[in-house]
Amino acid sequence: MDKIERQLRIAFLVYRGNPQCGGQGIYTRYLTRELVELGHRVTVFSGPPYPILDEGVDLVPVPSLDLYRDADPFRTPALSEFHDYIDWLEYGIMLTAGFPEPRTFSLRARRMLASRLGSFDIVHDNQSLGRGLLGMVKDGWPLVETVHHPITVDKELDLSHARSFWRKVTLRRWYGFLAMQKRVASRLPRIITVSNNSKVDISNQMGVDLKKISVVPVGVDHTVFRPLEGRVRRRARIMTTASADVPMKGLVPLLEALAKLRAEYPSVELSVVGRLKPESRAAVAIRRLGLDGAVSFVSGITDHELVEMYAESEVAVVPSLYEGFSLPAIEAMACGVPLVTTTGGALPEVVGRHGHTALLVPPNDPDALATAIGRLLSNAQLRDRLGRAGRQRVLNRFTWRITAEKTLEQYEEVLGSISHNLRSSATTTLPALSRHPHPVLNEASNSPV
Repeated sequence: MDKIERQLRIAFLVYRGNPQCGGQGIYTRYLTRELVELGHRVTVFSGPPYPILDEGVDLVPVPSLDLYRDADPFRTPALSEFHDYIDWLEYGIMLTAGFPEPRTFSLRARRMLASRLGSFDIVHDNQSLGRGLLGMVKDGWPLVETVHHPITVDKELDLSHARSFWRKVTLRRWYGFLAMQKRVASRLPRIITVSNNSKVDISNQMGVDLKKISVVPVGVDHTVFRPLEGRVRRRARIMTTASADVPMKGLVPLLEALAKLRAEYPSVELSVVGRLKPESRAAVAIRRLGLDGAVSFVSGITDHELVEMYAESEVAVVPSLYEGFSLPAIEAMACGVPLVTTTGGALPEVVGRHGHTALLVPPNDPDALATAIGRLLSNAQLRDRLGRAGRQRVLNRFTWRITAEKTLEQYEEVLGSISHNLRSSATTTLPALSRHPHPVLNEASNSPV
């Protein structure tokens, strides 16, 4: 493979870009920043809510009906907002309890890119897996896809925690987009994922050939997420980042562990980075366990405020039942906070060996969580050792610069493979090459194949 030395022009796609939407927004911001710092040009095409981007990264909004905006979720758009069939498709899928954004974003993005053939060298999509991506490949775009983990896992866990037949029916409809994502994933030329565990799950659950999947772990900004000198940790404060209404994040087992800990540590308190919905499973558990006053929730905070919370906590916990990677885990480790986590999904692969860089327990096991947290609360030497070892593991493996460099290797392989195939085709039949211009090799092309 010929190494690419020139500046690459990258079209980066994300159907929801805001970091508050989860790991996809964080991945978008920091990966694109590092790609630019490595000398490449990056343009982000994003649906709303739009991303926070660093200087040097361009943004092209991909407007939608924005049916799930915080101020007015599941809204009814005005008739004047409908301009084409994609708008009607988006609204129609929502009306039938489905989730349209991956599909409709990919269709809009394909349409926008069709007029820009020759303006970019490669397209990188961040887990929309919409059918418009197959159209982009047909149009001639070299395409790389990031799949953080298969959403089939979310569906299975949500269904297993559903408390009524009707809830199961609506969940099955909401996850209807998975059939499309499986079809698309199996036909894309190259998929990046964040862990070996996710690689195996994507292959098994989405029917993707293992040879098409490469592992590129995500990173953390270790200059921001770091220990804060002089900050005093609050005794028996535990911290977690977990959605209160997503069973996969394991907040309810952690609340049950907290209730057990209070017998030995009456002053123990839990700070949750996330929103508490009044009738969520977590809210019900807090009332049932008598934890009012022992649990606090905060959301919408800055990275600096998050780092301050880590600096004031004695223990961080990632209680997830499954993770394809876990940004909260490496953020806590980067801050030098001793970590308790489960063995769900890729977590052992990410955090390292039990007793060396973290304490690991089985998922959905409140007793084991309580025992591990209690072990740290009672042993300052162990807390200090795990905190230092955890940060060093992050510095060695999980920085955004490492992520960007390994992502560029994937771009180079895809582009090198295409160049090789076209050279081979040219030696056998020149007319075939002229019928299939490629944007990287034929920058004067202005129309899709």
